[in-house]
Parts: sequence; structure tokens; C-alpha cells
Amino acid sequence: MAMKPLADRVLVKVEKEQEEKTSGGLVLATKTPAGVPAKGTVVACGEGKFSPNGTRIPMQVKTGDKVLISHGAGQTIKLDGEELVLVYESEILGIAE
Repeated sequence: MAMKPLADRVLVKVEKEQEEKTSGGLVLATKTPAGVPAKGTVVACGEGKFSPNGTRIPMQVKTGDKVLISHGAGQTIKLDGEELVLVYESEILGIAE
């Protein structure tokens, strides 16, 4: 199923962290500190929100951009068995270049 976000919302696929293993094969629990942003790839974007005078403000991100978002930002959704995060464009901290 395809999804087109509305207004200034952005659908992001967040990169999962690599799990650490011991030499014996045990998986070590890792927790990302709350202040560290998550990296992800923009999957889909809305068309932008409207300004008070009625003109559309274009989006600054586009599909395929690598972005940084705050941990806990947006709503986690499952789409076609894949976990994605739906955030407002203002919740994106920056575009990785």
C-alpha cells in the first residue's frame, strides 16, 4: 500500500542500529541516548503547508534525502510490514549531505 503524507508531513525510514555481539555470539543490549538524533531516509513528502495568505510553502526535503530526526519525534507506523516514522517537516533537524 502506498501512502502520500498530507501538508507538511514527511514519511521517514529510520536506520536501525547494528547489534553488538560477543565473541560467543551473545547479543548485547544497546540503548541510544535520548539526545542523539536518529538517521533516516525520506520515503514520501506532502506538498507543503499553506501560509496565512493562502500560498503554499514548498517543502525543503524531498524523497531520497538523508535526514536527522529527534528520537521520539513523530508517529511510528507499519506500512507493508515496514516500520516508518511520520513527522512534521519542522521536526527534521537537518539534511545530511
